This record gives sequence, structure tokens and C-alpha cells, in this order.
Amino acid sequence: MIRLAAMVLLLTPAAAQAHATGRGLVLLLPTGLYITAGVLAVLASVVALTVAPARALRAAFRLRLVWSRAPGGGETAVSLLALAALAALVLTGLYGTRDPLANPLPLTIWTIWWVGLTLTQAVFGDLWRWLNPWTGLHRLIAPAPPLRLPARLGYWPAVAGLLAFGWFELVDIAPADPTRLARAVAAYWALSFAGTILFGAEAWLGRAECFSVFFRFIARLAPLRGAGGETRVGPPGAHLIAHQPLPVSGALFLLLALSTVSFDGLSKTFFWLGRIGVNPLAFPGRSAVVWENSAGLIGAWAALAAAFALCVLAGLALAGERGRLREAFGRLALAITPIALGYHLAHYLPVLLVNGQYALAAGAALLGLGEVPVTTSFFNTAATVRLIWLTQAGAIVVGHIVAVALAHRLALELLPDPRRAALSQLPVSALMVLYTLFGLWLLASPTGA
Repeated sequence: MIRLAAMVLLLTPAAAQAHATGRGLVLLLPTGLYITAGVLAVLASVVALTVAPARALRAAFRLRLVWSRAPGGGETAVSLLALAALAALVLTGLYGTRDPLANPLPLTIWTIWWVGLTLTQAVFGDLWRWLNPWTGLHRLIAPAPPLRLPARLGYWPAVAGLLAFGWFELVDIAPADPTRLARAVAAYWALSFAGTILFGAEAWLGRAECFSVFFRFIARLAPLRGAGGETRVGPPGAHLIAHQPLPVSGALFLLLALSTVSFDGLSKTFFWLGRIGVNPLAFPGRSAVVWENSAGLIGAWAALAAAFALCVLAGLALAGERGRLREAFGRLALAITPIALGYHLAHYLPVLLVNGQYALAAGAALLGLGEVPVTTSFFNTAATVRLIWLTQAGAIVVGHIVAVALAHRLALELLPDPRRAALSQLPVSALMVLYTLFGLWLLASPTGA
């Protein structure tokens, strides 16, 4: 019976967003040494940036004009093609195979789009501006919006959308089920398109549609960025310097983006499962922990937001600055963006390596190109598991180092006096060091879900 049960587990396909890892071999790695080195690297960057001349820091994040040209066209056509592709995927989800590792919809949404496009945005800039499935159709209809999106709403609609998406991905009992996913995608498309009709595409996609907001922040990490016919180059995060301080809702949006992926990792650990009374070696399934994980998702966001706000407040007190918490909170929250990207890469790298192959196999099958073999052999050798784990750890460490540098540079926009700006960053930098430790601990922790 034990052998039969083991065979069933091995042959049962996982959900399309399943987190495959060589966790057994990870536990054999000297992760304690790697974690110490990573934390020390971030700490060293804090020390170096604290004593670095303000002039050098400003120069390091300076943008340079590469070329100037007239804005190109074609966005409408590309958006319409993206809409047609999305419609075909939704139909495949509704009427195709129920296997999430063979149906193109879950593979496209959870792997190619959510993982792959996010990483691509950080390299090539705002491709989503072209690929989103709303602007093309909206331009064809071109209605005058009957309503104005109230400025006081800020980014709250986008916050609600991202929280709902995070809940669906992490808590819903079957987010990779093709039919369930197809209905969710179609409903979200319709809701967002209605928003563009009522309030205009620029306003709705600029502040209310959560994925457009998220991808736009990630795109600002790209070395090259084009806007208004000009293309400028700078180091990662340089394009965030000119961004206006975010309202509280915008800052909470970025903190939610980070806390969601962090909680996804935490919710699989023996530590979390033990806290909610679940045997990690006999996980009963998502339906048994819906309420616990819902509370954990919101709690993780609230805890991170509170810790960040307290550190910003403490930094202002050290700098002798009072009454500017809202502005400082909104400006320094921009430094969360590279950390969120680093966690995104670290957390989803195994998914990309495995489910990316399934996506290629599904595409080849649709095009009649024959069978594409899928392998997970790289999770079975110590050398490849070490390489994957170090890549994940490196993404977290580099994300925090970039964030520390970006926060120091943003502080100079808030407090032009270099000494006061450096003092204001000590609590925030301490939080980033601790969060590095937390992220690396998550990577090294045994999982049972």
C-alpha cells in the first residue's frame, strides 16, 4: 500500500503554479553560511552608502538621454492581438483539457505572464503598455468617459485588485483549474474594460487596474526606458527617482506586492503549518486552511506596512524632521520595488524552470510540432540544486542592495542635507537587513505544502 501511494503521488500532476524544488537537497547545503554571507553583503552596502558622498550617490543614479525620436505607433494593433489571444486562451480553459499542465491557459497565466512578463518588464521596460488587452478595443470605440475617477481614491482600486489576485493565487482551493481560471480571467477583463469605458483608459489603467500599476512600477527598474519619444538609460531604479511621492494607497500597493510573495513562501514552511495546527507531513489540502491563509495573507501585509511606517517615522525622528511622515512614507516606499522583483525571481524560479517546459510542450502540441520532453532532473543533483538556490538567494540579496541604494538616493530628495538624509535611513536600512535574513531563511526552510 505504501508503494502504491507513493506511485500515485509521483504520477499525479501538480497544479500549474506548484512550487517544485529540490528541497531535500537544499537541506544538505551549507545554507547557514550562505545566509550569513548574504546578510553581511546587505549590511556592508548599508555602511558604504551611509558614508558615501551625496554627490557620488546622485551621480550614480543619474539618467542619460540615449536618443530622441517621435513616439512610435502600433499599440492599438498589438493590444487587439493580445485580446484575441486572451479570448482563445479563455475558450481553451473552458472547453479544453482539465489538466493544468497541458491546458495552455493556466500555463500562460501563471508561468509565461505572471512570472515571465514580470521579469521581462524589468529588463526591457513597459511591454505591458502594448500587450494589455484593453487599450486597443477602447481606442476603437473611443468613447468620452462619462465619469471622472476621483483623485481621493488614489491607488485603492488597484490595492483591492492585487489583494484579490493574491488571495486567488495563494488561498483559493483550485486557482490552476482551467475552467475556474477562465471564468476569473473573463470576469476581470470585463470589469476592467468597464472601468476604462466609465473613467477613461488612462485614468483607469493608471491608478485602478492592478496589473498595469504593478507592471509600470517594475518597468521603472529597467535600464532603458522610453517616454514621450525619448529613451533614457540609468542603473536599476534610477527611473524611480523622478517619480512623485506616492499617496498612502500607492505605498501600500508596493508593500502588498512584496508581502504577498513573501507570505506565499511562508505559508509552505513547517513553521507556518505548525502555527496553524497542520501536520506538514500530511498536508490536508488548501480547502482545510482557507481561513488561516486568508488571515495570514492580510496579516503579513499589515505587519510589513506597520514595520516600514515605524522605521520611516523613526528615521525622521533621528534626522530631526517632524510632520513629513506621509511624504516620506510615499517616497521611500518606491525603494520596495527592487525587493519585490528580487523576491519574485527567487520565489518563482523553480516554477519557471519546470512549468516553462510544460508551456513549451503545450505550445508544440497545439502547433503539431510533436512531443516536447519535460524534465525535473536538475532537482536531483546537488550541483544544480546549489546553483538554483544560490541564484534565488542572489536575487534576494541584490534586490535588497539596490533597494538600500535607492532609498538613500530618495532620502536626498526628501532631505537635501546629506547627514540628515543618511540618519533618516538607518531604521529603514535595518529593516531591509532583517528582511534579507527573513527571505533567505524562507529559501532554506523545509516545506510541507
